Amino acid sequence: MSNKNYPCGKSDSYLNCCKEKHLNITTALTAEDLMRSRYTAFTKGMGDYLMNSHHSSTRPLKRKLEIVSWANAVKWAQLEIITKAEGGLNDQKGTVEFKAHFKEKGKKAFIHENSKFIRENGHWVYLGFKD
Repeated sequence: MSNKNYPCGKSDSYLNCCKEKHLNITTALTAEDLMRSRYTAFTKGMGDYLMNSHHSSTRPLKRKLEIVSWANAVKWAQLEIITKAEGGLNDQKGTVEFKAHFKEKGKKAFIHENSKFIRENGHWVYLGFKD
């Protein structure tokens, strides 16, 4: 569950957690770290980071403005990590199942996904969701 004051739930502040990853993606040491930093990027409408943290083969550059517009239009509530497999310091791939809770037009909703992560150019990136 997320900390009330900070969306990713891992720390008590943006400065002590995701800001470092947003400035230097190589500081996301695990797939979960990258997942949490991407969630925070959604809450802040950080389109460049969302694109840079997405694998080059699946990066939705043409949808960047649409994604940012939607991310800014919803009220983010919490990130819930459900399970994770691999994605550690010495792994090359991993998965993180999560629920991202938000309100859209006053209605509670969530995204439930089992995300795939892989290393590209030596750092973690989001590849897509697991079928």
